[in-house]
Amino acid sequence: MIASGSRYVALGSSFAAGPGIRSGGNYPHLVAAELGLALTDVTCSGATTAHVLDTPQDDAPPQLDAVMPDTSLVTITVGGNDLEYVGTFLRGSKPATLLGRRVANRIRARVSYLKDDAAYQAVAESLTIIVERTQERAPDARILLVDYLTLVGPATRPRLDVPLNEEQLPSIAMMADGLADAFAKAAAATGADLIAASAASKDHAIGTPEPWTTGFTMLPPNLGSFVPYHPTAAGMKAVADLITERIRTT
Repeated sequence: MIASGSRYVALGSSFAAGPGIRSGGNYPHLVAAELGLALTDVTCSGATTAHVLDTPQDDAPPQLDAVMPDTSLVTITVGGNDLEYVGTFLRGSKPATLLGRRVANRIRARVSYLKDDAAYQAVAESLTIIVERTQERAPDARILLVDYLTLVGPATRPRLDVPLNEEQLPSIAMMADGLADAFAKAAAATGADLIAASAASKDHAIGTPEPWTTGFTMLPPNLGSFVPYHPTAAGMKAVADLITERIRTT
């Protein structure tokens, strides 16, 4: 168990940062509040594994700079932007909404939704390096690799729940499986704990009665809409619960 008051650093992209979630409502803040930890949250929408490792993002330094020798807990949720995971989903969804499904289907026929094996392996290797660098910077820290909430599950209906057809929707699910596998490989290679949010959320995908991620919309958030294909407040709480339960029981 991590002692109350210990330093917690959260690394990652939007699935940790929580765009559209109320202030303090992302999973790092919920975990810190529940366990009484001193949080440094450097998660940022759009972040790639490079932004965690060694590349500044806008005016922010690489996220790993926040990890200090006295850090007791580190969570890591990143890699989806390396694969353009949500971006691919959005690019497939917009044509059907703007142009109509018949025109959109012709456009989509020329768009590849899948990455090759090398792309997923590169994410696994980058995640492995992130964990290893974290271990070097904070030898006593507990490190949790927290993978991505499921967007497309068994109950997600093409054309109805998301604007992709029966041939296109499975490719998004395959990308998600490849991303989850990259996290599992990095955990196995480094000994870091794996929080498999992807598996835990299969029954809470888009189109289910209690989804943990948003669906698609063309309305911008400043008009009262939501950020498409990202965690909801319920999803963030679910991930936080997975993390706190793991920490308390192991």
